[in-house]
Amino acid sequence: MAIPKSPPDTVQDVLRDPEVQRLLAHPEHQGLELAKSRQIYTNRSLKMDEIALVGFDMDYTLAVYSMRQIEELAFHMTLQRLVEKRGYPAYLTALKYDHEFVIRGLVVDKDFGNIFKMDRHNHVGRCYHGRRQLTLDERRALYQTNEKIRLSLPRFAWIDTLFSLPEACLYAEIIEAQEARGEKVDSHKIYDDTRESIDEVHRDGSLKAELGKDLGRYIKPDPELAPALHKLRSGGKKLFVLTNSLWDYTDAVMRFLLDGRLPEYPSWRNYFDYIVVGAQKPAFFTEHRPFVELNDAGQVAKPAAEAFERGKIYESGNLFDFERLTGFSGERVLYVGDHIYGDIIRNRKASQWRTCFVVQELEKEIEYTEEHAEDVQRLNELDALRARLDDMINHHKLLLNALDRKLERGGPLPADLESRRQREKQDLEKLRRAFKATLAEGAAVEARFETGANAYWGLVFKEGNENSRFGEQVEDYADLYTSRVSNFLYYSPMQVFRSPRATMPHERATLLRRG
Repeated sequence: MAIPKSPPDTVQDVLRDPEVQRLLAHPEHQGLELAKSRQIYTNRSLKMDEIALVGFDMDYTLAVYSMRQIEELAFHMTLQRLVEKRGYPAYLTALKYDHEFVIRGLVVDKDFGNIFKMDRHNHVGRCYHGRRQLTLDERRALYQTNEKIRLSLPRFAWIDTLFSLPEACLYAEIIEAQEARGEKVDSHKIYDDTRESIDEVHRDGSLKAELGKDLGRYIKPDPELAPALHKLRSGGKKLFVLTNSLWDYTDAVMRFLLDGRLPEYPSWRNYFDYIVVGAQKPAFFTEHRPFVELNDAGQVAKPAAEAFERGKIYESGNLFDFERLTGFSGERVLYVGDHIYGDIIRNRKASQWRTCFVVQELEKEIEYTEEHAEDVQRLNELDALRARLDDMINHHKLLLNALDRKLERGGPLPADLESRRQREKQDLEKLRRAFKATLAEGAAVEARFETGANAYWGLVFKEGNENSRFGEQVEDYADLYTSRVSNFLYYSPMQVFRSPRATMPHERATLLRRG
């Protein structure tokens, strides 16, 4: 005779266990107590024990740059090129870089000389021509027409990396300066010249040569980077570097970041199983260039590498051969980078690699939001009140209309009809005044909150009540996102990163009613 099985424990049964209560009340896991600005956020659930190979971009990923210093350097070097090589007037060399005026996620409209920010629905929010903010009517005339905005058109340029911030600021400053002098402005040519000049500064190595003269000024070594990489290796992960930077600059920066940080790793190269430089992402994920093996001096040792060896340096290459030569592919690979298109979107469209997006600005944005939590709460309250008042106004308008129609039809009328009409009119007026006051306070609180984050553009991840287009791309394409690589130090190499349960508006309404 079979012995009946005991019913499984319920959640309530388990939580009544004093030892479970003790563990929950006093967790040893540091990640649970980590500041929100240093946490890793999840868009798509990921089990780290299924990841065998973790790769990293270098610039703005492993190497955390002092943004203002490097942006000013790129701004002035590009401006010098425009004057010396492209014939721009010398008075432009007096232009100053305003690091507040540019953030990631902006769009340049080369046809009109404008820079704007979009929400997730491709609606144009704030917009500047040069340094002048366009009015609502001006924005509507330009961007709320029957023509859909397609950012793939040559007319538009997407400012999606930290490296591209100086060109956007310089573009606006040149237009502002030339129009102030009454000069003819070719806004399309100005952007193309600026883009090509800043590309030259990067491509010919002159910018990185300047950086290399004083790395300590432009790069902030993270003392937790080496321990984070060590923790991943100790958890059984293989690591690799995949960067667009060339070998000489990569070696200099990585030495500065990691050499001598931990006794187990005398050289930065000891942290990594594979090193790929000059990868030319996003082409790395779509084209089929061979891997070139380099010697320690950066010279070609083998023009076409047929095997990967630990400690060797490789250049160029492609996704297919990388997976073949390493033996790791698909969802066993996690790649960590800062370029939303080159590291994340293009990668996700070409491969099954998992992705982690590093957003250096995230720390500041989270800290600001936490400091102004009362404003966020008040905005939510005002939104709810505005929706309630709007419903009540519509209800009272219907009642008043019904009473008016009775008067118009004539015939016998209730004795209290006129008094009811007057009462409805008074109630409606009071509700409208309350609605108007709610709108005014909401606009004031939102303006104060947004301009406090950035006087020109507000928060990076938001545009009005919506996610910004940039924020939407992060949510759509990055499995994980965080502010710096070293945040992995506070999580287990076997961590399960769980995404929150997705809800649609009708589900949220149900949950709110139940709450």
